[in-house]
Amino acid sequence: MTFSYHDETEELNEFTRKEASGSFIQLSDGFTHYQLSNPTAQETVVLVHGFSVPYFIFDPTFEFLTQSGLRVLRYDLFGRGYSDRPETRYNIDLFVRQLRDMLDGLGFTRPISLVGLSTGGPISAVFTERYPERVHKLVLIDPVGAGPFALGRALKMLAMPFVGETIIGLLGIGGMTRISSTEAAIRAYADQILPGYITQMRYKGFKRAILSTIRNDMLGSFIDAYEQIGKMNKPVLLFWGPEDHTVPFKHSEILRRVMPNVQFHAIEQAGHIPHYEKPAQVNPILLEFLRAER
Repeated sequence: MTFSYHDETEELNEFTRKEASGSFIQLSDGFTHYQLSNPTAQETVVLVHGFSVPYFIFDPTFEFLTQSGLRVLRYDLFGRGYSDRPETRYNIDLFVRQLRDMLDGLGFTRPISLVGLSTGGPISAVFTERYPERVHKLVLIDPVGAGPFALGRALKMLAMPFVGETIIGLLGIGGMTRISSTEAAIRAYADQILPGYITQMRYKGFKRAILSTIRNDMLGSFIDAYEQIGKMNKPVLLFWGPEDHTVPFKHSEILRRVMPNVQFHAIEQAGHIPHYEKPAQVNPILLEFLRAER
């Protein structure tokens, strides 16, 4: 059964895509919205955002790496931003396939460096596990999946068929930001984040995609994938904000155990999005890691 929501009034179509900034590519599951800088540069970094905030959550990182001369790709996951909202299961297979199809469609043949934020962490890790020859280095920022995600009462109710549709249909902007994995950051950086967040909510299929993401274990455990990464001879960099109340800081200890060679940096006075909250601290570490010979 398909539910309609009164605040989802617009369609994503060719007219929408003409008016939007950035670029679009048609993949096997629909159109994906992306931005690519320095297209002729040799070193490629791909930024994978989290649960619900589109690719602009990487604004400070994208601008810095672009100015540093790297080829940088960021894109909206299906169901978010200006990417399509296909009527399918929003699970790890969909998101890994989207990333693979993106790289193929853009003709990326050399190994890339992957940066995964929050829910983008397991997407990046599982992609690396499945296609190790395509990934040179992996960066994780407060990633989901190291330990059990504490589903609050609201998320548990959203996971229930029909009940979830009813509840999410009643939620406006405030309610949707409260169930977002970056709620605290949205409040702290409302002027920068909320306009783009609100825009994506107008397009049909956003709430359906959010519900499906919750119901298809994207907030579950991906420890097996992280353990496999730990067995590979790949450089891994891990950032975490000690004040993260979305994905607990203690989960960083789990990842450090299963990935013993990981380079770890706790970014003090930062929460769930340290790259956005403390770019002056994160960016130099990130660039040094990416430019290191190994």
